[in-house]
Amino acid sequence: MLFNYFITHFNNLGDIIVEPTKTMIGISNSNKRIAWITQLGKNFVHVVFPFKQEYPDNLCFQKIAQVPDQNQFNHHFRMYFPDDINEEVLSYMAMAYAEEK
Repeated sequence: MLFNYFITHFNNLGDIIVEPTKTMIGISNSNKRIAWITQLGKNFVHVVFPFKQEYPDNLCFQKIAQVPDQNQFNHHFRMYFPDDINEEVLSYMAMAYAEEK
């Protein structure tokens, strides 16, 4: 249920492609990969948003880590309840969707 809820909210931003890979589920727009679902737990969905910069002033990401030797900062979000998709999370989802390659 949480997975479908999350994907529905991403679809509201525009067309997305959901692709299974060997170890995770990729979410792409027409330009690039905009998020990864790295874990589907019994009661949570863990999502990683790759951004070109760090966004440390937030209440939604449990961890932010720079990819070694790259200009990419992975922002880790764990969703336990549908209400976890709040205005702040929606703004980061929109930012990920709109970000250029």
